[in-house]
Amino acid sequence: MTNGKIAFRASPAPAAQEAIGRLTALYGQTPLDSADVIVALGGDGFMLQTLHDEYCRDLPVYGMNCGTVGFLMNTFSPDALPERLVAAEEAVLNPLAMRAVSTDGSVTEALAINEVSLLRMGPQAAKLRILVDGKERMSELVCDGCLLSTPAGSTAYNYSAHGPILPIGADVLALTAVAAFRPRRWRGALLPKSAVVRFEVIDPAKRPVRADADTRPVTNVLSVEIRSQPDIRHRILFDPGHGLEERLIVEQFV
Repeated sequence: MTNGKIAFRASPAPAAQEAIGRLTALYGQTPLDSADVIVALGGDGFMLQTLHDEYCRDLPVYGMNCGTVGFLMNTFSPDALPERLVAAEEAVLNPLAMRAVSTDGSVTEALAINEVSLLRMGPQAAKLRILVDGKERMSELVCDGCLLSTPAGSTAYNYSAHGPILPIGADVLALTAVAAFRPRRWRGALLPKSAVVRFEVIDPAKRPVRADADTRPVTNVLSVEIRSQPDIRHRILFDPGHGLEERLIVEQFV
């Protein structure tokens, strides 16, 4: 921040709407084109939405928790906000780029800050072929799904699926199975950040699969290719001593 011009954004939740009213009354509201920083009011889902919507502006985003989940958010307080923004620590995240081809031939491209996941759509388990940098690494994974996670997303769906928590500065991605049936209890792999991962759906008519880039779904996928996108930066601000790296460490000792 240089001039302290703040653009406030809030989720539709009543608590977030009340907060934006209080904060704009105290500090004003700056149009995005003139702002130095975005303050996002809500939960982690709204934070991800804000980062996706505004990444082209290369503005840092400072989140304040007005929702139910706040791993990416700071504690809400209307007091001394300009001072908190000046003192904040910045973390820079690179998203994953997903290219999904559906059975009807359509192609969907999307970015994911947390993870790209593939999940079965029906009662039959999914069957997936996995290639890394063009080389087949698993001819058939029978599972409920599989995901590729960034370090920032490693405490989210990845961790719920028993994947590893990754340090924020690690140049690795977590490939994690969801309820693997064959190979039995296969948990996944750690891959270099530069890896290009391709999933191919086996028997998609009988065993349909959908893909999700963060919260953007694509149904009936035939193949999904994922790679890190180092040219795109998402800038997140945290209060001193409560940055993303510290939060990832703390999470492992809860």
